[in-house]
Amino acid sequence: MSNVSAIRSILIFGGAGFVGSNWASHLLKTTEARVHIFDNLSRKGVQRNLEWIRREHGDSERLKITVADIRDASLVQRAVQSASEIYHFAAQVAVTSAVADPRQDFEVNALGTLNILEAARKSGRQPFILFTSTNKVYGNLTSKPLVLAGRRYCALDEKGVNESQPLDLYSPYGCLKGTADQYVHDYSRIFGLPTVVFRMSCIAGPRQCGNEDQGWVAHFLYSALEGRPFAIFGDGKQVRDVLAVSDLVLAFEKVRAQIERTAGQVYNIGGGIENSVSLLEVIDEIERVTGKRPCFSLQRPRPGDQLFYVTDFEKLSKHTGWQPRITVRDNIEMIVDWWKQQQALSDALEVSPSLVPAFAQVSEAAS
Repeated sequence: MSNVSAIRSILIFGGAGFVGSNWASHLLKTTEARVHIFDNLSRKGVQRNLEWIRREHGDSERLKITVADIRDASLVQRAVQSASEIYHFAAQVAVTSAVADPRQDFEVNALGTLNILEAARKSGRQPFILFTSTNKVYGNLTSKPLVLAGRRYCALDEKGVNESQPLDLYSPYGCLKGTADQYVHDYSRIFGLPTVVFRMSCIAGPRQCGNEDQGWVAHFLYSALEGRPFAIFGDGKQVRDVLAVSDLVLAFEKVRAQIERTAGQVYNIGGGIENSVSLLEVIDEIERVTGKRPCFSLQRPRPGDQLFYVTDFEKLSKHTGWQPRITVRDNIEMIVDWWKQQQALSDALEVSPSLVPAFAQVSEAAS
């Protein structure tokens, strides 16, 4: 591609997570890029993602892994020095954790992002930076007129949320992701860094470590398959649009490939109206696909929760030609297939006691 460097040196903060590991694997499979994963391994299950990447690509001299935290400015600066592209997925992701410990949320989501931006600015390389923000920056959207229709809320205008929607930072999590979102955008305007912000809706797909704080589709699905009850916060009729992680990965490539058009832009990204579902509708779909009826209870809604959020991705589509391809049902079926494979290979996939020390050695060598 003529508008980008022929040699890609790619740094992925949060590269051991669900999105980061899928992106890293895609790059190692389909490009000649050098890929540097930077992750503190704090989230449960991400060690398995790294083990998967090492099994698939461990013999690649293009793969580098650093175990470190984005709150450490000096280690961030060292990692950024040689990067031509930076993908910032590292975050504190739970609304509940942000309410319980706002300081930690600030240090990770706001200060950690500032560390990355400052390191990029000072590197002198003008690296492309893509940051994954969230639909939570738009608040609870109470001004959007809704009607209750069966098992879901519906918007009277039947349109999704586009980038002209005013920011309304709600809850410590929304405030800090919004802060990071605006810093990334402003570093393009003030310092000329080619940044892109993705305000994402719900992402789902194989290899997701779903829990009640993030990855709710996978969480519901695994709970049903394993016979575990789970909680729904609210009446279950709230609506989200679901995007397959493989479609998200395609969007990363498209915005990077058209950097002259996308640099400095903010995009809403999600599955859109055609992939919008209520929580109760997903539960019905899980039963149809698996034959197992999920067991759940209803709990009080969380602060700032949105009754209806669906993405209007028209801007991204116009700028890059991107469109989601995978339906909600197909995505659920793909996750089920992956889960069954993991059950069959559970003994082989157990994380060995030597795994973390091995990564620690890689980190030491990389420093």
